[in-house]
Amino acid sequence: MEIIQQSFGEYFITTDKSKMDLVAIHDFLSKHSGWSNNIPFNKVKTSIDNSLNFGLFHLDKQIGFARVISDFSTIAYLGDIYILDTYRGQGLSKKLMDIVMNHPNLQGLRRWILLTSTADWLYEKYGFTKVPKPEIYMELFNPTVYKK
Repeated sequence: MEIIQQSFGEYFITTDKSKMDLVAIHDFLSKHSGWSNNIPFNKVKTSIDNSLNFGLFHLDKQIGFARVISDFSTIAYLGDIYILDTYRGQGLSKKLMDIVMNHPNLQGLRRWILLTSTADWLYEKYGFTKVPKPEIYMELFNPTVYKK
C-alpha cells in the first residue's frame, strides 16, 4: 500500500509504519487511554503490524495516532485514536480524521465501525452515528483481558 505523508507547519501525518514510535504509542495506550490500560507492548506491536496506521508528529515527536483495520473493500474499524493532552484544542484531531477518512484505500466502504465514549462531536462531523439498530449488534467483550 502506498505510504501517505502530509505536512502542515511543524506537523506531519504519515502512514509509514517504520516511523511509528511504538514506545510512545504503547505508553499512551497502556497508561493513559482508558480503553486499553495495561495492554502489553507485544499486543500493540502486533496490532500496528496488522493495521493501516496514521501517526501524527510534531517535528519528530509522535503526538497522535489512529489505526484502521479493514478489508479495504467493504468494512473498516477505526480505533486507538488519540492526541496527547498538551496538543489538544489546536484542530489536530480534525486534521488526523480528514486524512484517515480521505485515504484512497478506504473509499467506497459499506460500513465503518468506531467505539467511543469521549469524542462523539468529532466523529459526527464525519458521518458517524449511534448504532440505529442496537438489537442486531453483538459483541464478545473482555474488558479485563490486559489485567495482571
